[in-house]
Amino acid sequence: MNKTVIIQASARSKGDTNIIVNELNKHQNFDVIDLKTKNVGHFEYDFSNADDDFLPLMEEIIANYDTIVFATPIYWYNMSGILKAFFDRLSDLLHYKKELGRQLRGKNMAMISNNNYDDIKEGFSMPFKESANYLGMNYLGDTHTWVENGVIHPTAMTRIDTFRKLIQ
Repeated sequence: MNKTVIIQASARSKGDTNIIVNELNKHQNFDVIDLKTKNVGHFEYDFSNADDDFLPLMEEIIANYDTIVFATPIYWYNMSGILKAFFDRLSDLLHYKKELGRQLRGKNMAMISNNNYDDIKEGFSMPFKESANYLGMNYLGDTHTWVENGVIHPTAMTRIDTFRKLIQ
């Protein structure tokens, strides 16, 4: 198995991040999960969100994929809120569901970001790199893209093509 899943993490299912994801997946080589369609609650110390979609989603991802690509817009210099909640819930896999979390070891992680300009701030990828490191995952890399008036900028298209080769 060398399957890749793209986790689309935008507040809009059909926004600019989806344009980027569709271009990245233009050959239909990857599965896509839209976090907007999932019920993933915030981290709770008492694990009171254990019945939401997070654990079944992680079970599906861990069982079926070797590479996880996070696709996020940049909101206020950070990953999207929906993705931050997802990342916070990884704590469930370190405490409440350790055996599931250990199965992330050796898997791959990558990240593709987007906004309206080629102006990603230094350090944006740090939470992804450090989370992969902490979880024993291989961080394959990241790239930044941008969409202008509904169209991917030509330089961003080149980055997407290069990134696609990285995650295959």
